[in-house]
Amino acid sequence: KKIPYIFWPPPAIPKLIAICGRDRLRVSGAAERYGYTRYYTNWMDLVKDPEVEIFDNGAPNRLHAEPCIAAAEGGKHVICEKPMAVTAEEAENMLRAVKRSNVKHMVAFNYRFIPAIQVAKKLIDDGVIGRVYHFHGRYLQEWLIDPQFPITWRTLKAEAGSGVLGDLGSHLVDLAHYLVGDIASVTAITKTFIEDRPLPGGDVRMGRVDVDDAFECIIEFRNGAVGHISASRVCSGRKNHQHIEVYGDSGSIVFNLERLNELDVNLRGRDLPELEPSFHKTLITESNHPYLRYWWPHGHIIGWEHSIIHEIYHFIDSIVYDKPVSPPGATFEDGYRCNIVLDAIAESARRGEKTTVNYRI
Repeated sequence: KKIPYIFWPPPAIPKLIAICGRDRLRVSGAAERYGYTRYYTNWMDLVKDPEVEIFDNGAPNRLHAEPCIAAAEGGKHVICEKPMAVTAEEAENMLRAVKRSNVKHMVAFNYRFIPAIQVAKKLIDDGVIGRVYHFHGRYLQEWLIDPQFPITWRTLKAEAGSGVLGDLGSHLVDLAHYLVGDIASVTAITKTFIEDRPLPGGDVRMGRVDVDDAFECIIEFRNGAVGHISASRVCSGRKNHQHIEVYGDSGSIVFNLERLNELDVNLRGRDLPELEPSFHKTLITESNHPYLRYWWPHGHIIGWEHSIIHEIYHFIDSIVYDKPVSPPGATFEDGYRCNIVLDAIAESARRGEKTTVNYRI
């Protein structure tokens, strides 16, 4: 509803019609706080609401497939939180549903909408760093380091499908696909360090954690590039540390989410031969950089939340003017391909061997 404050002229001014949650008291409070006209406690009522034209699914992972499919079949455009589904099979069903219904669809891989990531993609696509040899990505957090942190839906396979693999690893897989190309094979391990946690609500009883705390994975791309991705939710001192490195035969690019207005770029001394071994820090804060003309004067920084604002603006613009969602947005096809890789990583870890990635559709 605040899109015209920033993006002018706006493609449309959204109306917040309805919000859904299981707890009536909490969801009614959220409706009042954020300005929704009404609220529901059953997602089927929300999907059937004739005034709702865009369905934004931010529920736990096990509730991604069925509501999104129902919304698409009802003619609603769909945004789904990542990972798109618990399994690739579910993701395939979701993809087929949106294609049958001919609605717009997007997976909320918001890091695609950070201006520095879009600049990095352009440098790679334009051949500035040459043929890509390596992609390295890590995503580290600490919020589960305390063994007394209670069980949540994110630590239960029945709710989440996987642990950090789907939660943070999905972002790394998507960025690898977005920046470099399709992943062809994976060799992985997963690890659960804290296998029992207190049940929620101050209960003295313990519950079993049946998802991964961390994973490490060697990857090979179809184009011959190789790399490594890893993620953990038990890295002390790391709040939201995402680090992406892409190395080509003519240069390199490094991105750090905690300094998201910057790119470190090496072009093998083409600009400054005397500094050939060095990286050069580039501020992505100019009005000619993606989305930044809508914000502050040049040189002023933006934050994490702006990636989500850009994402929603892009989706609405795609709907109103019937533009492609991808690129830069991640469609359900991108989400499906990500789920295929996540399943392959889980299989590789389970079997203890290299696994080929098979994109069925």
